[in-house]
Amino acid sequence: MGEIRKMTIDGETYVLVPEDEYEDLIDSLEAQAIMERVRAGEETWPSDLVHELMETDSRIRTYRKYRGMTGSELAQAAGISQPHLSDIENGKKAGSVDVLRRIAAALRVDLDDLVV
Repeated sequence: MGEIRKMTIDGETYVLVPEDEYEDLIDSLEAQAIMERVRAGEETWPSDLVHELMETDSRIRTYRKYRGMTGSELAQAAGISQPHLSDIENGKKAGSVDVLRRIAAALRVDLDDLVV
C-alpha cells in the first residue's frame, strides 16, 4: 500500500491515496455490491449465453432454449398460439407490446432483454 496522507482544508480532514489504490478500492466496493445482489437471488447469465444473445437473430428463441422450454410451452405460458410464437421468433411478425411483455414474463426476463 502506498503512502496515505491526511490534509485539512477549511477545517475538514481529507485523506489522499494514490490513484491506482483509489481505483482498486472503488472496484472492490462495486464487486461487493454485485456479489450482494447475487447472494440476494439476482440471476446471472453465463458468458456463452451473453455471446449468443449478441449474435442471435431471435433473442426470444435463445432465452426459450436457455430456459429449457419448447415453443409450445412458451406459447402456452404467454397465452398465444404456437404458430404465432413461431412467427415472432422467425421475424415474420413483430408481436404487439402486450404479447412481448407476456413472453418476457414467461421467460423471466425484462422486456428490454427481448428487444434490441
